[in-house]
Amino acid sequence: MSPLSMLLQVVSAFFGVVSLAVLFHVPRKYLLFAGLTGAGGWLVELLVMNQTENAMVPAFLSAFFVALLSQILARIFKAPVTVYLVPGILPLVPGVGMYRMVYYLLQGNREYASYYFSYTLQVAGMIALAIFVVDSFFRALYRKKK
Repeated sequence: MSPLSMLLQVVSAFFGVVSLAVLFHVPRKYLLFAGLTGAGGWLVELLVMNQTENAMVPAFLSAFFVALLSQILARIFKAPVTVYLVPGILPLVPGVGMYRMVYYLLQGNREYASYYFSYTLQVAGMIALAIFVVDSFFRALYRKKK
């Protein structure tokens, strides 16, 4: 993938995340960092995707990055983690897999529908696992400080 294509995708991810954050009524002072969180997560996804054939590794690492950055920014700016996490995870959601699953179901092609169903569940599971791991780490760290 060319660097120009990657840059265009990362900039698009930034504006997509900021747009979603506006729809979710995220306060203005957090919009820039919410956008940077999503753009950074997409950049990690693209970089790792170029290094591996497996779709689960980029999904996990990019979601891990978004969750980690969301936790850090939430503590720096004293804001809820969801202000950064929910919009920031948007570029990583496997929407194409869900679309293709429904498309092939409607076409009557159960084999492809099953494949995309499995793919979508695996990617969504990796995203959820990454968020869980980061959240558990920060909860354990917080409890240790108390």
